[in-house]
Amino acid sequence: MPPQLPMHREAVLISGVAEIAGGIAVLHPRTRPVARWWLLGLLAAVFPANVYMALAPEEVSKRGVAANRIPRWLLWARLALQPLAMLWVWRATA
Repeated sequence: MPPQLPMHREAVLISGVAEIAGGIAVLHPRTRPVARWWLLGLLAAVFPANVYMALAPEEVSKRGVAANRIPRWLLWARLALQPLAMLWVWRATA
């Protein structure tokens, strides 16, 4: 997560809880439409943090995440896979 954003740890924890909540909401047909938009919004919201991690893995590593141990190409590949994840959410919640 970019250093300009406050409360890093809290934001990571909140996004994790939001991800779990969206996954649970996908399970029931009545909540799937909400889960669709919830998860698409979440994927869009975390994308800037993924870009930051691809651009500056050494900075991320200073905060306790071993991003510098992940091959750089894999960090960039994750960015390319994000739209596919969004498509998967769209189809899974249709």
